[in-house]
Amino acid sequence: TGRGMSTMPRVVKRKLQKLRPIVEYNKRGKGIGQAHSEMQSDIGVLARSRVPLVDKKWSQIPKDIKEQIWEAGDMAFVKWKDFKSTLTRHYILPYTNDKEKLSQPLETYKFIEKAQWDAFVASRLSKDFESAHSQHAQIREKLEYNHRLSRKGYAGLEDQLEETMPGLDRQDKHGNIPDPKVAEKAKLIDELQKQVSKGKVSVYGSNDVLTMALGPEHPGRLRGVGAGISPRQYFNLPKPQRVSFDDRLKESLRVLLQEETKKMEAKAREETLRMEARTKQLVEAEREHFLSQLSQLIPNFDPTMLKTRISQSPKNPMSDKASCSGGDVRSLHVEDDTAKMGKHQEDEEKEEEKRDEEKEEEKEKEDEEKHDDKVIEVGDYSNMEAPSSLKTLCRYVETTLLPEDKILQFTIDKEVFGGERDTFLLPEDITQFAGMEEIEATVVAVYMRYLHDVLKKANMTSMVGFIDPTTVSANSGTIADRSRLVAARLQKTDGEQIFMMPYNPGRHWVLLIVRAKRETVYFLDPLPGHRVVDEEAKNIVNSAIKIYNSHIGRAG
Repeated sequence: TGRGMSTMPRVVKRKLQKLRPIVEYNKRGKGIGQAHSEMQSDIGVLARSRVPLVDKKWSQIPKDIKEQIWEAGDMAFVKWKDFKSTLTRHYILPYTNDKEKLSQPLETYKFIEKAQWDAFVASRLSKDFESAHSQHAQIREKLEYNHRLSRKGYAGLEDQLEETMPGLDRQDKHGNIPDPKVAEKAKLIDELQKQVSKGKVSVYGSNDVLTMALGPEHPGRLRGVGAGISPRQYFNLPKPQRVSFDDRLKESLRVLLQEETKKMEAKAREETLRMEARTKQLVEAEREHFLSQLSQLIPNFDPTMLKTRISQSPKNPMSDKASCSGGDVRSLHVEDDTAKMGKHQEDEEKEEEKRDEEKEEEKEKEDEEKHDDKVIEVGDYSNMEAPSSLKTLCRYVETTLLPEDKILQFTIDKEVFGGERDTFLLPEDITQFAGMEEIEATVVAVYMRYLHDVLKKANMTSMVGFIDPTTVSANSGTIADRSRLVAARLQKTDGEQIFMMPYNPGRHWVLLIVRAKRETVYFLDPLPGHRVVDEEAKNIVNSAIKIYNSHIGRAG
């Protein structure tokens, strides 16, 4: 037997008198106080008396019934489920073997019709409900610490009690905690609360006393505050921000640039140390050579007179910021015969300079005669200040490509420039690159193929694409033809990529970064003072974006 049907005569009387009590709410929007408790019971009466038991889901209840209940309160769904649960647990499941007991509706709830009752009992004795009930019972068994708050809930308890009195939600009406496990945890909560009050234990955010005593809660849930309150609401946590494609792209590029910058800085430090060591060797050799020449020109010359001053020369012999030391400057007295020797030496040097000028003129004539012969000169790369990989490539050109009249062939995959093609590098392409001379578009294209492999390993090919420099640079066709090629490349993507487009207006490479979806183009010029965008490059990209807009159906 249950407590019987609630009729809420006080609420009915107030309705007739058109009196409306004020329901109070706490700072988190949860109802509290006597008026809220009465409202809960009244809504329960409406749900039990007006909603058929046979409806399985709230969405199946007729709209007119919902509107009638909504006029009294918007929590009827909860109460309707509570009523069905009460009937199932107390009046049906205990009597599954007593068909006579289940044949008639309960006297306590006379408003339930016979047809509704029979249909409801049949639904509760079905195999589907038995399976669902068993599953929920197993979940319910895992709840170790039960509360006893009835209608007022956690919001009512919070309004009634001070925050320094936890654990009363687990007590019965006599002030006892029947469950020994719950009693043990309540004692631990009391001890932790005392330590917090004394400053021995600190709490922050979700790491509160309940979490210390009971362990972490499931993500998105909170203990002791009632339903409908999220951790973000309770602890005033900031709302997580969605990361846009632009932000992810910028972050990925930032990380990649940082890594490349670190590598370049480390490499630069190594180059600087190597250059300093090489410079020191050259300075020492020049010093010894200079002293030996002075010894030959001046009799009885003592090299130690200049060694001290030469050793005080600046660290960088090429620096124009070095200053003289403040030591005494002593004059060097030379006898008359020594002066005569110097005059004779000066005449010999003039004769030697004249002979050198004649030899230089003969050499220039020979070079002009050989100008028409196409000969690729390969220098000595053993002492070249360059990466070891570039030195190896130069030696390969010298020992293999040139003697055997070969070239380097490459296959550029379709995903690099939008179409697969074969290309090649001539020996002079490599020697020009190694000699810091102007490079052809093919060299840039091969490097872009390598850069695509790097981005592919970093899973960034969906963010960054490439446009073939051999098809868009100056003298590669008309502006219209090149615009169509760029537009065709843009149309093969989803529009979110940024495209790197190297462009050579003539003896100078610049970089254009195109983002068609945003109709945005960035112009990067490595030379200082170049602020004017090449008009031909501008026309090519503008026309390509217009074609792209037409392709996707966007006005522009």
